[in-house]
Amino acid sequence: MLSTAQVLALAGVMLLGSISPGPDFVIVVRNAAVSGRRAGIATAAGIAVGVLVWSLITAVGIAGLLAASAMAYTVVKLVGAVYLAYLGIRALLAARRGDYEIEADLGPKRHGIAASFRQGVLTNLLNPKCAVFFIALIPQFLPADPSPLSALELAVVCCVVNLAWFTTLAVAIGALRHVFTRQRVRRAIDAAMGTLMVALGIRIAVQSN
Repeated sequence: MLSTAQVLALAGVMLLGSISPGPDFVIVVRNAAVSGRRAGIATAAGIAVGVLVWSLITAVGIAGLLAASAMAYTVVKLVGAVYLAYLGIRALLAARRGDYEIEADLGPKRHGIAASFRQGVLTNLLNPKCAVFFIALIPQFLPADPSPLSALELAVVCCVVNLAWFTTLAVAIGALRHVFTRQRVRRAIDAAMGTLMVALGIRIAVQSN
């Protein structure tokens, strides 16, 4: 079992990692601004699932294989870059068309929630930098002879902290949705976030390991 001091230390490092701007931050802001608070929270939940998976596989050593294999790392990196660029291009095309249906008073449709959740999961799992982050972080908090329970405990702490941060972000952005659903503003958001996602995809693709 982790001590209180270890939990707080792990939570603090995890929070700093979550706050750092990156693909997860961009996709939560975009979905919350364009589709509302619930879509943003669904995206946050998807990212948290990704964090849970990365934490668990790191704790049992599988992520180390990804970091050790240049080919595996490159494949995951390129798939993630393509996915981010795909989301960015979709946003740019939406901004170009500008044929939005303003639904400021309506919650996002059920399939929109599912799509937001899926985007959160894939954005996180297809980011190999997450593997590197957790490989550096998790061993610092594992006991010399880790048990499945200690691995699960670490994963839960990481997941909860990540979910809390991105849910807070989604709620804050979603509260201003009445501004973001104006056609002009929404086109500007799609253009800005689409450009940023494409740029992130390109950056991930060209960065060395």
